[in-house]
Amino acid sequence: MPLTLKLVTGRTIEQGRSMESGGKFSDIYRRAVAVAEMNPKDIEIIGIKDNVKITSVYGSIVVNVKPNNDIPPGTVFIPMGPWANLLTLPITEGTGMPTLKNIDVYVEATSEDATPLDAILRFFGVNKIHYKPAERPLSVGIKRVVYDVPCPFCGEVCDFLTIELDGEKTSRVLNACPIGHAKFMNYYRHRVLTPMIRQESNGDFMEVDLEYALDKAAEILANAKYPLIYGLSSTCVEVTELAVELAEITRGVVDNTTTLCHGPTVLAVQEVGSVRITLGMAMNLADTIVFWGCNPMNAHINHIRRIILPEGRFVKGRKERKIIVIDIRRTDTAKLADIFIQIEPGKDYELFTVLRMALRDYDIEVPSVAGVPREKIYELIEIMRTAKFGVIFFGMGLTQGGAKYKNLEEVIKLVQELNEWSKWALLPMRGHYNVTGSNHAMLWLTGYPYGVDFSRGFPKMIPGVTTTIDLLVNGDVDAALIIASDPVAHFPQKAVENLMRIPKIVVDPFWSLSASVADVLIPSAVTGVECEGTVYRLDDVPLRLKKFVEPPKGVLCDIDILSKLIDRVKKLKGLA
Repeated sequence: MPLTLKLVTGRTIEQGRSMESGGKFSDIYRRAVAVAEMNPKDIEIIGIKDNVKITSVYGSIVVNVKPNNDIPPGTVFIPMGPWANLLTLPITEGTGMPTLKNIDVYVEATSEDATPLDAILRFFGVNKIHYKPAERPLSVGIKRVVYDVPCPFCGEVCDFLTIELDGEKTSRVLNACPIGHAKFMNYYRHRVLTPMIRQESNGDFMEVDLEYALDKAAEILANAKYPLIYGLSSTCVEVTELAVELAEITRGVVDNTTTLCHGPTVLAVQEVGSVRITLGMAMNLADTIVFWGCNPMNAHINHIRRIILPEGRFVKGRKERKIIVIDIRRTDTAKLADIFIQIEPGKDYELFTVLRMALRDYDIEVPSVAGVPREKIYELIEIMRTAKFGVIFFGMGLTQGGAKYKNLEEVIKLVQELNEWSKWALLPMRGHYNVTGSNHAMLWLTGYPYGVDFSRGFPKMIPGVTTTIDLLVNGDVDAALIIASDPVAHFPQKAVENLMRIPKIVVDPFWSLSASVADVLIPSAVTGVECEGTVYRLDDVPLRLKKFVEPPKGVLCDIDILSKLIDRVKKLKGLA
């Protein structure tokens, strides 16, 4: 019997590791992402054997099913990626953030095979897939060790890694999480090493030299009336500075991946402020830690060993820390917690509100709120009120569904009010390793953290108007420059469909889905391996990524590519 369930998307270890080791066209990535985790009771009721068909108002997919007792009945979980994106909602409700969680979907058993990636790309409007991966040549020889290497994967930016090298080949990685390990061990694989342009005659890629590719890219941007420059969170701050300059020159809009992750967090901070600390302060001071709507055991894997387990200056390790997890499902992080509170999907706002009531000693007149019993709410607020030092780490469970930025306003207000009783702070668990730095760079240059529009010659930001998903869904932009990002793999279907209709320039070290559909494809070196640069950790601490291997011959760093592109666009527009 088919059921209507709530769809939740998110990161997993397998999703991240397979993406770094095999690439997004690999079988291991498909097996990690084209899967639906469901409660065995729902599987039995629906009568699912192997595969399941899942349909939303925007699309339909067939994926493998995986029983998981930690998924509550009534919920289905799909890792973030192209398969989930066929189902997600592009409606941003004026926030810039599409709805990627808590989506009503119709789930039924099927004997159909799982939807292949090429079929998904056809749904997006892609007629031909062009995928020409290459391995960068590696020379071996002198063995050396590089210490204190920052990891360019997630917002944690672990800066205590040790890399052992045999010439240019990574032979060993110490202190990295499984995803970071996969990144450093496989940085030479599924690379773009030659610039390419798409031929108008047959739609195939043609290899060209770098100067020709840059000329074609500059021509597209100079002739566009309103271009979009997007990505910038998986490269250094210096590249964001150049992207802002390019947007101003072209009278376009520059945006980063915040629009798809913690954009609502930034909006809430602008409204009600924040109470922030560094990760070091959390490790040294916090005796109570709450993880709300995030799963660091899968998305920020070293976070537990950095913050929870070590002995701090005033807290003697895990035994003196109370860990609380609030989520809609029993995640791997929840299994490590002292207290797990399971909340109904999309009801975080209600729980924040009632916690603020309980903090002020107002009576809760109903037996439960958001699926949490009244007694549990009183117990939770008493723990928080009597903590010596508390931290709330929160994730995209709060930003991508439900009340979106209003959720964040409420959690910030809760922390502010808790500081009347104790000491509390909160930190967002940022995804890409430099999404925080991209926000900072845009903010100090334009006054706005993302979605910055230069169409009138000066910067402005209007969430829901100048943010990327809205620009694409409404068909407002007429060209796109994508830097160190893969929107085709992560945007809702409607946004990708409109992206396919405009000229696309992609600058990326690796073959992504976006690279495979580019009109101009320019290879870049890997920041944090082949290029250095400044990044900001999720707690606003700036760090310097290291370069310990030379880029492949003829491949430039993002900084050099953007600099050359700006010079060409200026000449075409008569500004040089």
